[in-house]
Formats: sequence, C-alpha cells, structure tokens
Amino acid sequence: MRTAVDSSVLLDLLTADPEFGARSQEALDRALGEGALLACEVVWAEVRAFFPSANLFGGSMSELGLEFDGSDRECAARAGEAWRRYRADGGRRTALVPDFLVAAHAATRADRLLTRDRGFTRRYFRGLRVLDPSA
Repeated sequence: MRTAVDSSVLLDLLTADPEFGARSQEALDRALGEGALLACEVVWAEVRAFFPSANLFGGSMSELGLEFDGSDRECAARAGEAWRRYRADGGRRTALVPDFLVAAHAATRADRLLTRDRGFTRRYFRGLRVLDPSA
C-alpha cells in the first residue's frame, strides 16, 4: 500500500497543532504500518520551508518514514485537467494548483492520499481514496 501524504498532515505534526496534531500522527502511523509513505515535490518543498536546515529536514523525513516521489507528465496533465474543470465549474480561488498537483500525484503514483481534505480532492479526483484525519 502506497500512501501519498499531504503537507497539511505533516505540518500538523511538526507544529504540534492542538486540534489536528494527534489525529494526524495516528493516521500517519497507521498508513506507515500498511506500507510506504510518499511525498511529491510540492509537499517536499512546503515542508522543507518549515526547517532551518537541510539536515534537520532530511532527518525528520527519514524519521517519519517518508520517501520523496516526484511527479511525472501524467501527474501534471491530470492536475491541469482537474484545475480546468474546477475553473469551469466557477472555482474562483487562484492558489490551488499546488493542491491539485498533490492530489494528481496521489491519484497517479499512490493508492491513496492522507490529507485534511477541503472537498475539492474528492470532487475533482473521483476514485482517489482519501484518508482525512480531521473527519
């Protein structure tokens, strides 16, 4: 089982989020017990920004059992198609492309996505199994 992990879940842990931290940790531990944890370049970059050094970041990702797994053309094309549908449906937010890339990566390269879903993932990536620790 390959679980793609979104930055929202990782940042819940790293910031000790009082509302979501414990549930995100439990969901991450469960997913790791069932197989590999993957992070695409968007997640990798967003989480890396939280750390003051590359060594601390690398050590933390290793400790969490997270593997880097970059997107390919299929992931990018799928994200673009979903983004097009979102905008055609009247979606007005303009900063969601990274979220669509994360979901497309999961839909293409993993079996499921661990994320605090805001609704668009299930709507625009039908068939993608979404694990939401906040639900």
